[in-house]
Amino acid sequence: MLGHEFTDPTLLERALTHASATAPGGVDNERMEFLGDRVLGLVIADALIERFPSATEGEMAPRLNKLVRRETCAQVARGLEIGAFLRLAPSEERQGGRDKTAILANAMEAVIAALYLDGGLEVARQFILKNWSGPFDAVTQVPRDSKTVLQELLHARGLSHPVYRTIARAGSDHAPVFTVEVDGGEAGIARADGASKRAAEQAAAAALIADLENTNDN
Repeated sequence: MLGHEFTDPTLLERALTHASATAPGGVDNERMEFLGDRVLGLVIADALIERFPSATEGEMAPRLNKLVRRETCAQVARGLEIGAFLRLAPSEERQGGRDKTAILANAMEAVIAALYLDGGLEVARQFILKNWSGPFDAVTQVPRDSKTVLQELLHARGLSHPVYRTIARAGSDHAPVFTVEVDGGEAGIARADGASKRAAEQAAAAALIADLENTNDN
């Protein structure tokens, strides 16, 4: 699955251990997630420099953000069926933890850290480049985030900036779900959920954009 035979298998075991599966103070994958996030960012940034030699920093930054964001990490984890190998508390598993975006993304970053610690940067780099090939193809064009697009649409109509409000927070500390409402004034209001406030804001902006496009089509 990972294309690497671990010299120290406990590194992989730890990378797949969610905090819910350990006693307080026990060993889980949170510290490895922290390291894996940095390794992923370095490898992706280096690959972007190589693949887009004439791109400016302003053009590469949104590509980097899209490639390292939680949703992309979870997408790769699902492709590798990481969820099936996670160590979760029974309560977390009953709540669908094996397919939660936040849990999968964190585990994916922890696995990257395990590969780095066991095999070095080149092993981690090869793994990332292979499994992020699809997401890389999706950023050939500079991605534009939904919040920016919505703001431009509202300004084009002579309206003010959209206002975002976090109206609810559910789930556990390790896998929260935020509900955000975006108020576009005369353009309307939309709500959406996300695993982070940022993700929920982006989703709410996308929902309002879709409402505006549907209105225009009608």
